[in-house]
Amino acid sequence: MAKVDIDLLKMVLQRNSVDVRKIAQILEDINQEQLAAEEDNEKDPPVKKQYVVVLSDPEGDLEGKEYTGWVVQIPEDESPYEANDKLIRAAYEYNVTKKGRRMPVQQISEVCEHVAAKILKEQKIWVRTKEPVFILRTDNVVPMETKLKRHE
Repeated sequence: MAKVDIDLLKMVLQRNSVDVRKIAQILEDINQEQLAAEEDNEKDPPVKKQYVVVLSDPEGDLEGKEYTGWVVQIPEDESPYEANDKLIRAAYEYNVTKKGRRMPVQQISEVCEHVAAKILKEQKIWVRTKEPVFILRTDNVVPMETKLKRHE
């Protein structure tokens, strides 16, 4: 949208013999719109976030299993242990909506896949992977041999 100087607009309206009261009303409307646009541009500073992987472990034993999970973000100053609680609260909020009453979510996987980002954001959690991803287990050691063994 083109930017026009207010004084130029006022001069053009007067030149075209527009009523003075009408000119004042138009200029007032323009000022109100500019104030509203400035308020819209003022946003809260972005929240610093940390990544958390929510691990799927229905059997309770992680050793020797394939892992899947979801990558989520929570505010940096909150404990990662709260991520699961935030997903549960988001599920409760979703289930009271019209769509949630028709098709309620009952598992964390359903929360990650189906709950709207708006509801998740209200709970201060952001799901980064809607579909579960594989998680690779590591012993956290880098071998110091010259030839690395390849896993087949």
